[in-house]
Amino acid sequence: AAESGIIKVKTIAARNTDILAALKENSSEVVQPFLMGCGTKEPKITQLCLAAIQRLMSHEVVSEAAAGNIINMLWQLMENSLEELKLLQTVLVLLTTNTVVHDEALSKAIVLCFRLHFTKDNITNNTAAATVRQVVTVVFERVVAEDERYKDAVDQPAAVQGNSNRRSVSTLKPCAKDAYMLFQDLCQLVNADAPYWLVGMTEMTRTFGLELLESVLNDFPQVFLQHQEFSFLLKERVCPLVIKLFSPNIKFRQGSTTSSSPAPVEKPYFPICMRLLRVVSVLIKQFYSLLVTECEIFLSLLVKFLDADKPQWLRAVAVESIHRLCVQPQLLRSFCQSYDMKQHSTKVFRDIVNALGSFIQSLFLVPSTGNTSATPNQTGSSASGNTGSAQTNPGVLGMGGGATLLPAFEYRGTWIPILNVTVQGSAKATYLEMLDKVEPPTIPEGYAMSVAFHCLLDLVRGITTMIEGELGEAETVIQTTTEATSLPAQSSEQELQSVSDQSEKELVSRAVWEEMVNACWCGLLAALSLLLDASTDEAATENILKAELTMAALCGRLGLVTSRDAFITAICKGSLPPHYALTVLNSTTAALSSKSYSIQGQNVQMISPSSESHQQVVAVGQPLALQPQGTVMLTSKNIQCMRTLLNLAHFHGAVLGTSWQLVLATLQHLVWILGLKPSVGGALKPGRAVEGPSTVLTTAVMTDLPSISSMISKLFENSQYLDDVSLHHLINALCSLSLEAMDMAYGNNKEPSLFAVAKLLETGLVNMRRIEILWRPLTGHLLEKVCQHPNSRMREWGAEALTSLIKAGLTFRHDPPLSQNQRLQLLLLNPLKELSNISHPDIRIKQLECVLQILQSQGDSLGPGWPLVLGVMGAIQSDQGESLIRTAFQCLQLVVTDFLPTMPCTCLQIVVEVAGSFGLHNQELNISLTSIGLLWNISDYFFQRGEIIEKELNKEEAVLQKQAEEKGVMLNRPFHPASPFDCLWLCLYAKLGELCVDPRPAVRKSAGQTLFSTIGAHGTLLQHSTWHTVIWKVLFHLLDRVRESSTTADKEKIESGGGNILIHHSRDTAEKQWAETWVLTLAGVARIFNTRRYLLQPLGDFSQAWDVLLDHIQSAALSKNNEVSLAALKSFQEILQIVSPVRDSEKPETPPAINVSVPLVVGTTTATSLGRSFMRTDSIGERIGRYNGSEPPVVTDEIEDLNLWWAAWNSWYRIGSESTRPPITCDKLTFIPSQPFLTALIQIFPALYQHIKTGFSMDDLQKLGVILHGAVSVPISSDASPFILPSYTEAILTSLQEAVLTALDVLQKAICVGSEGMQIMYPAIFDQLLAFVEFSCKPPQYGQLETKHIANAKYNQIQLFAPAEWVALNYVPFAERSLEVVVDLYQKTACHKAVVTEKVLQNIIKTLRIPLSLKYSCPSESTWKLAVSSLLKVLSIGLPVARQHASSGKFDSMWPELANTFEDFLFTKSTPPDNLSIQEFQKNESIDVEVVQLISTEILPYANFIPKEFVGQIMTMLNKGSIHSQSSSFTEAEIDIRMREEFSKVCFETLLQFSFSNKVTTPQEGYISRMALSVLLKRSQDVLHRYIEDERLSGKCPLPRQQVTEIIFVLKAVSTLIDSLKKTQPENVDSSTWAQVIALYPTLVECITCSSSEVCSALKEALVPFKDFMHPPASKVQNGES
Repeated sequence: AAESGIIKVKTIAARNTDILAALKENSSEVVQPFLMGCGTKEPKITQLCLAAIQRLMSHEVVSEAAAGNIINMLWQLMENSLEELKLLQTVLVLLTTNTVVHDEALSKAIVLCFRLHFTKDNITNNTAAATVRQVVTVVFERVVAEDERYKDAVDQPAAVQGNSNRRSVSTLKPCAKDAYMLFQDLCQLVNADAPYWLVGMTEMTRTFGLELLESVLNDFPQVFLQHQEFSFLLKERVCPLVIKLFSPNIKFRQGSTTSSSPAPVEKPYFPICMRLLRVVSVLIKQFYSLLVTECEIFLSLLVKFLDADKPQWLRAVAVESIHRLCVQPQLLRSFCQSYDMKQHSTKVFRDIVNALGSFIQSLFLVPSTGNTSATPNQTGSSASGNTGSAQTNPGVLGMGGGATLLPAFEYRGTWIPILNVTVQGSAKATYLEMLDKVEPPTIPEGYAMSVAFHCLLDLVRGITTMIEGELGEAETVIQTTTEATSLPAQSSEQELQSVSDQSEKELVSRAVWEEMVNACWCGLLAALSLLLDASTDEAATENILKAELTMAALCGRLGLVTSRDAFITAICKGSLPPHYALTVLNSTTAALSSKSYSIQGQNVQMISPSSESHQQVVAVGQPLALQPQGTVMLTSKNIQCMRTLLNLAHFHGAVLGTSWQLVLATLQHLVWILGLKPSVGGALKPGRAVEGPSTVLTTAVMTDLPSISSMISKLFENSQYLDDVSLHHLINALCSLSLEAMDMAYGNNKEPSLFAVAKLLETGLVNMRRIEILWRPLTGHLLEKVCQHPNSRMREWGAEALTSLIKAGLTFRHDPPLSQNQRLQLLLLNPLKELSNISHPDIRIKQLECVLQILQSQGDSLGPGWPLVLGVMGAIQSDQGESLIRTAFQCLQLVVTDFLPTMPCTCLQIVVEVAGSFGLHNQELNISLTSIGLLWNISDYFFQRGEIIEKELNKEEAVLQKQAEEKGVMLNRPFHPASPFDCLWLCLYAKLGELCVDPRPAVRKSAGQTLFSTIGAHGTLLQHSTWHTVIWKVLFHLLDRVRESSTTADKEKIESGGGNILIHHSRDTAEKQWAETWVLTLAGVARIFNTRRYLLQPLGDFSQAWDVLLDHIQSAALSKNNEVSLAALKSFQEILQIVSPVRDSEKPETPPAINVSVPLVVGTTTATSLGRSFMRTDSIGERIGRYNGSEPPVVTDEIEDLNLWWAAWNSWYRIGSESTRPPITCDKLTFIPSQPFLTALIQIFPALYQHIKTGFSMDDLQKLGVILHGAVSVPISSDASPFILPSYTEAILTSLQEAVLTALDVLQKAICVGSEGMQIMYPAIFDQLLAFVEFSCKPPQYGQLETKHIANAKYNQIQLFAPAEWVALNYVPFAERSLEVVVDLYQKTACHKAVVTEKVLQNIIKTLRIPLSLKYSCPSESTWKLAVSSLLKVLSIGLPVARQHASSGKFDSMWPELANTFEDFLFTKSTPPDNLSIQEFQKNESIDVEVVQLISTEILPYANFIPKEFVGQIMTMLNKGSIHSQSSSFTEAEIDIRMREEFSKVCFETLLQFSFSNKVTTPQEGYISRMALSVLLKRSQDVLHRYIEDERLSGKCPLPRQQVTEIIFVLKAVSTLIDSLKKTQPENVDSSTWAQVIALYPTLVECITCSSSEVCSALKEALVPFKDFMHPPASKVQNGES
């Protein structure tokens, strides 16, 4: 055979190019010899042959038939137990090299291996086992290869009906069929049934079978999934098999010995059980989707195996199996979908987790039986996996520790070490791999715990990474809507869904996720909390915390609030000391007494030293409690938990939602215990608590504190990445924390917890870019709650936070910027304004400091925020303390100096209001005064920027108007009809007006000056119509208030002005201080009326305004205060100076053209006191031009003008009559007007009269007279007299008297040029003046007031507070001046009809008669002298007039009056004073002479026009004068002086002169001559006779000079007479006259003896003329006699 084979081979080799293929065809022949060789059973040959066969096989030159032969041959060898290993090798080569062996041959080959497996030889055994495994693998690999070949063919195998004929595999392809048969038989064998295909099997072990099954299932899942026949096998054969084999384990209870199980193995058998679990693991892992129901059973079984009554090894293996599932999150997810989410199925997933939990718990509760020698006092370094990268890459290796003592869990005395079981994220089982063990191994202590622990961690990690991955995907998918990749283990339901229906898919997935979390969280939490409590290892703790954290975050993302809060609570509890009663955390367990009060209601239990905590204590601190009792300790684990908490908040803030409360409350407490206190900006810094040194920190923590602090800050910084909703949750949580902290801080002054407030601030600061969304809750809380808290520290922080936020908000670069986002700006500033509602001063100080800083940094860009900022300053009340007001005022000053131009014009009004309100504060005078200065600055600003402001305001107005119209309401603003710019001014004026009635005099004064200066300086800007408001609403309103305050002011003396300021006596009562204000106000208003008359007059109601003004002037003038009344008159003067309106304000105001000095109240003085020039010359001219072109304004209406003046006259009259009317009673308090007042009053008249002269009637004149008379009669008080009166000796007029005369002068001048009608007033004026003349002799009385004469008033020793004595004035100069005026006037007016008719001359004479008759008895000598001269002047003018009117009889009564006057004067009854010198006497005599001369020149020559009686009286008087009746009482010397020689002579001459006037025209005149002659002659006769007598008697003694003179005079007279008679026509001379003349002759002759030569010479002259009488007697004469 061998040779033929060789030949065959050669031939093939020769013939064919492809040797191998040809060999294959003929392989049967080629192989045959080798088979035969094997058949020899000779070992050597057999080995050779097998080797050869193997060579052939390895070159794949064995055909199917040859292969069959080879197998048969091998079978025989096997049965003979020859070359067993070689056999196995050959089989293996045969089967692996190609696929020629199949079907029966294959089954035979496999059985061969199996049988070799069960030989007694160990090596063969093991080799065979390996071969079997490989063969089985090969069989399945072929199937895979076959599928690969045919995968493009579309023919779908028909679905296998559930036919029981297991051999019907006709549909399968050959390799698949082999595999199917093989697998089916494996099942049979394990189940201890006969195989169908592997014919010839003799024995089989279950363990081996299970291992094979497991390896097939594990390695070739796709075969089962792709071929329904295989799937069928799984369902029908494998699962029931597994379930059946599990039964002993299920039924077994540890401790029960008997068992009712019918299964072959009574007790659970470790190898089988363990292999079963492996199979189950594979089934679940690979075929879950096929075997849903079966898996449910398996899983339930697994869960049961964890029960405490199962053997340790079983539990350990079960935990390992579960661990395998836990690392496959997708699988877990499928569980959840298939069971937990189905209506009636078991909640498998939940059970698994819960089972793990209770398993861990049971381990702690049941002490393990392992060795307990390990010492629990050491915490080893981390031996478990590297957590950092584990999440991202579950395959990273752990850091293999193990050298140190083990880390462990410890709980209630149970100590369980933590073993380094597995690398994170992979389930490397220990006991599931012990395939060689038959007996259950002993399990080291802590193993199960460690695995379970890892299960939990992996479970959490798996679920969370999966769900979060999907969530992320879903979120991106939502954005991109690309097709979602179908997850490998999706349930059939989901495959049916159309992928495009994304949202539904999303919903479904979400439902799954939620279910998964809901199913597992309870169990997880329970287990993890327990472990956390028990953990003594930092790494383990870290892992547990990480798990809790990831779960919490996941729940948060899925919106599962309860579970999220539960996990967070767990972490929080871990952070705080044990039994730390924090209500938020205990809300789940109502463990705390019902009394517990909010977060802080703790009754802290002290940790007993015996506590089972083996943690290192790292800090001891105060609990944050209402009544802190003792201290609490923090361990390093607490700190670790705290860090986790921070991480949670840090990275998952967005999903925390309402649990922010938990997190923050916990942090607050920890921060408190660690003694961290907030610093600027809200960051926490380690700071000591006020409570004392109870806080102890180890260095370990001290070094941690800064990092903890920065983590806490970072946490809040990160809030900028949160979405809006989460941010709101955060804010709300902080707010409620803060509320609780506040509740705690009530009622005790212990340091409050400021954590929440500080963090609110921090959060606000980092979220500036979207500040709008959190601003309201944030600031609302700070404002309404924190800033109003009674605890000052709390308040202070609230304000600090609020103001910092506002400042930051304003400086932040928003997009769009604030300037374009007014709403935001107002929103930011609003809380600043709201702070004003809080009364605590510390808050307000903060508020104002904030304003100041805002102004300094943002002032230019506040824009619409101005009203709010200004509102803050304005909200300060007087009662709020000086420092507050001062700060607020600083802000205002800054605004006024720097920011007026940058603010919207609409805010200017608010600035005015605010500045005004500071003026009214009564805390600090300087502030009030400065604020008035500010108002002036503001007005200046308005003035400079007038046009710009006006434009802007009008624009704004238009907008408002439109809005108002749309709403259908009236536009409502103060001073409405005026234009907006004018309203601004009006507000300013109104504010100043309010300040003018401030209770403090200095403020009033300053405000008044400023008000009038501004109106004066800037009033021209106002529109014309606005003046109406200025007058009525501002000025008159102010006057009313001032008048009212002044009249009701207190008259009590103010001792001093506070401190040691002395008050001048003129200001020492409130009344006097108000008087000053009244003066200022009235003057100001009057000045405005004066300077702005051209503006005011065209207003409709100027006359009413005028009346009101006059009324004010009147009431001021009549006020019983000299200062006010005088000032009122000055104002009166001022408004009357308006001859033509002073137009350009540049022109100085000129006094009217009267020669009286009018005191002017000029505005410049008031203005300069404010330190600025009053006038602005820059364009006032132009501005005024608006109103009145260039030429002066036309007075609108002459009549109206007159009415105004008449109103003024009436006021003047009322003032005058009231003030000069004498008082009815006289007591100390009688008010008597002062001289300056009366002077001013009278001085007003001339100016006034100019305007009313046209209508000035007699009546008015009468009224005037009364007033003038009254005024002059008023006495002055003795203490004032030295200042007003000249010394008594000087004859000077007081200014009042001058004024009175001026008034009359003005009148008479007016009458002079006036109409005929006016001239009838002359007599009245004369009457008035004459009345004054009388004062020279009879001073007027003032009521019943006793007046002392000035000489004896004791003004040199004024006693303070003694009743003033009243001193009458010296009226002489006044009367004399009046007399001069009378004379002047009479000289001008003597001929006027009225003067004639009204007997003025008679009245003058009558008046003069008084001083003339008194002569030496007059109070002043000058008086009668002046009277004489006046009389002479008057008569010189008046007598001709009288003669002219002689016939009319108008002067009849005058003559007797005149005669009496002459008589009284020339022969006065008063004696001259004794000390009169001769010169004086002669002077006086010459006056008498002048009178006689007047008679001789003015009266006697016109005797025929004069009544006879009068002439007779005159003659008698002359006669009396010329004949001296000697008074015997005089001594010689005296007689000599007293004799009025000159006088007598003149009288005599006059007599003579008139004895024979050649102008005799009427009998009457002749009569006068005759009378005069006879008197004269008789007189001469007497003198001569007397002389002769005396001469004779005297002897040698010379006669008295006077007598001698007289005789000489007589002699001269005689000669004169004779001369006269000669010249006279003879018919004029009476014969009796001649007779009398001749009769003188003898007497003359008798005188010849006289011894005086003078007499002799005179006698000679007298005798010579007699010669003419010496002619002879003629007949004529005789005839004549006859």
